[in-house]
Amino acid sequence: MEKYDIIVIGSGPAGFSAAMRAIDFNKKVCIIEKNNIGGAGIMNGALTSKTMWELSADYAVAANTERGYSASGLMVDYQKVRKTILEAAKEKQYQILSQIETFTKTNEQNASLTLKRGHAKFLDRTHILITDKNNQTEVIEGENIIIATGSKPRKYPNLPVDQKQIIDSDGILNLTKFPERMLIIGSGIIGCEFATIFSNFKQTKVHLLDRTNKVLPYEDDDVSNFVSINLEQNGVTIHYTANLREIRKKEDILEVVLDYADGHSKVIEVDVALIAIGREVNTEELGLENIGLKTCDTKNLDIDNNCMLKNITDKCNIFAAGDVTGFAQLYSIAEMQGRHAVKTICNNNLKPLDYTNMSTLMFFKPEVAAVGMNEKMLKRQKIPYKMAWYSNALVNRTIAMRNTTGFIKIMISDDKDNKILGMRAAGPQASAFIVSIAHFINQEMKLDDLLKTIHPHPSVTEGILECLRLFENKSVFKPKAFPEYIKLNLYHE
Repeated sequence: MEKYDIIVIGSGPAGFSAAMRAIDFNKKVCIIEKNNIGGAGIMNGALTSKTMWELSADYAVAANTERGYSASGLMVDYQKVRKTILEAAKEKQYQILSQIETFTKTNEQNASLTLKRGHAKFLDRTHILITDKNNQTEVIEGENIIIATGSKPRKYPNLPVDQKQIIDSDGILNLTKFPERMLIIGSGIIGCEFATIFSNFKQTKVHLLDRTNKVLPYEDDDVSNFVSINLEQNGVTIHYTANLREIRKKEDILEVVLDYADGHSKVIEVDVALIAIGREVNTEELGLENIGLKTCDTKNLDIDNNCMLKNITDKCNIFAAGDVTGFAQLYSIAEMQGRHAVKTICNNNLKPLDYTNMSTLMFFKPEVAAVGMNEKMLKRQKIPYKMAWYSNALVNRTIAMRNTTGFIKIMISDDKDNKILGMRAAGPQASAFIVSIAHFINQEMKLDDLLKTIHPHPSVTEGILECLRLFENKSVFKPKAFPEYIKLNLYHE
């Protein structure tokens, strides 16, 4: 029986980062992967969807005739788009495989890495049964085990997925052409991203089902309204306060029955329905009952601040990282948890993980970025704050880009410290400059410190500086002159 210092179940962002951090500590490591190398984050998640978004954004720019130029005979072929997306995924998969091969057990160094393909199941707290696709089995032993099995698309009740007419995000690449009409069920980040992608290509009439009266209902109204308006301007039909009653499969089409909050119903015809209502964790058939976890405990794996499983009574050697832990399903969190679990195993931890200020990117048209708390969170926790809102319409760089759609919104504490509490940004390069605010929040920097920073000109980040200056009435452009572009509010319960 092969024995390892650390066994990692899953090769996604959590699992792979954990394995490579273990190599740093000269450990003997085994990764077990049942499906795609790199997990859903590569083949059915962030990398493929963002590649598709980039291609759609390029096409939208090429098709835009408002800037004084046009491309005649512009066409797009879904099969070629699909090929490019798969090339991107394969590129990253082979980078991962190349590194695994570099550190295989044939190397003459202390650290070693072994990849085994198959389904993993706990026999007890140190032994894992691996069953490969040919039903061949083997048992391996691990001193410590990290569960990094990720997540999968959440199912919609009574709506079976066939990955042909009714698909989820795993089935996007099963399409052979752009559907003429598509219904997207779910108006969270995933639903709005795919609505953006398919409407950017201008080959598909997109219907977006929104059960509430706001897309992204957990975000502030200004963000939700901004995303809704831009989706509609991009050609998306949003069905607000609509519930899906039924989808009837006809010969080549789907007949969709929608019920609205005001009592009326509507029937629409689409070619494809995409279920995008979030993701759920992968814990089935892991044998968690064999390590002392009850069946009812096996939805999200409950972990402590050091990524160790909580519900195991005596000394625990089992950890979990990534989507399976139930934290925000972000690549960055998965990677951070995977690395942190290994540091715990190797007694190299300095302090517990801090999830409070993780950045989120939303790939819409234009992109939206978030970090820290929004106004809804602050009001719910009864935290006094000041909010400044500055439109990209006043930023020189976005004016030069002819792309002024978007804004910067910053919240700071209403006290003597004036600490940055959160930021929401929309528009060009939002995903890039959100990191600077995340750093400021983590460092607990005060407003006075931030106002000392000089931003290069012309740059999109000059909008951040102007937004911060609003708090001290020092902005170059004033709210009195531009009330539609500049806002400053104060909140106390």
